[in-house]
Amino acid sequence: MLPWKRVLRPLAAVLLTAAVALVPATTAHAATAPTSGWNDYSCKPSAAHPRPVVLVHGTLGNSVDNWLGLAPYLEDRGYCVFSLDYGQLSGVPVFYGLGPIDKSAGQLSAFVDKVLTATGAAKADLVGHSQGGMMPRYYLKFLGGAAKVNALVGIAPDNHGTDLNGLTKLLPYFPGAADLLTAATPGLADQIAGSAFLTKLNAGGDTVPGVHYTVIASKYDEVVTPYTSQYLSGSDVHNVLIQNLCSLDLSEHVLIGLTDRIAFHEVANALDPAHATATTCASVLS
Repeated sequence: MLPWKRVLRPLAAVLLTAAVALVPATTAHAATAPTSGWNDYSCKPSAAHPRPVVLVHGTLGNSVDNWLGLAPYLEDRGYCVFSLDYGQLSGVPVFYGLGPIDKSAGQLSAFVDKVLTATGAAKADLVGHSQGGMMPRYYLKFLGGAAKVNALVGIAPDNHGTDLNGLTKLLPYFPGAADLLTAATPGLADQIAGSAFLTKLNAGGDTVPGVHYTVIASKYDEVVTPYTSQYLSGSDVHNVLIQNLCSLDLSEHVLIGLTDRIAFHEVANALDPAHATATTCASVLS
């Protein structure tokens, strides 16, 4: 990575965050305040947003840290929001998404059932970052998830894999993670391009009928490369390059899921396409 990019990308995130802080607390979204909060099982979906949103973290992430930006953003717009931890390895605390991905998909299946039972909704929407945008496709394709899910939104998903060097680029973002990991991390091996897991996942087509798919990618992604490998093919797929919406957006693989309100705006559009509004650089203030 060029030195100027190392400087500009964090700077861009700081500027976007500062802009958000200037937005008045009383916005138009106050009229659609959620009935309850994040991971509150008393939350009942509204008529405007009848499906709960399940957030699926990425490799080395967890149900809290990965969603400190997006979960409140969706709550403020009237969604019932839930998140899970999955893929924990024995003896490895805090950092999740490291276990076999097919087993992680089974954990997602059980969690979606729990959310649907609690909320009374017929279907959920899934939003995932990195591995969390790809892993749910196994649930949809092989574990009956297509009958319970309306939409899958992937933020920087490694739908067709990456190389191990790309995955290790995540480690500096998670202090202490490198000391905990060994070669015995099946969740990493499953994400390497050409793995048996990805071969099975993508055989016969990227999508399944009845589910709406959205992929939100950044051309500055240094983990899942080339960024176009994130895209899906299918009749109900919307592939988005965030820089086509705002050329000033310098978010890379991690920031696009953690802090990027331009990406968040596009997530909201995917969850409620009937009321979608144009995503631009000004969406950071929305």
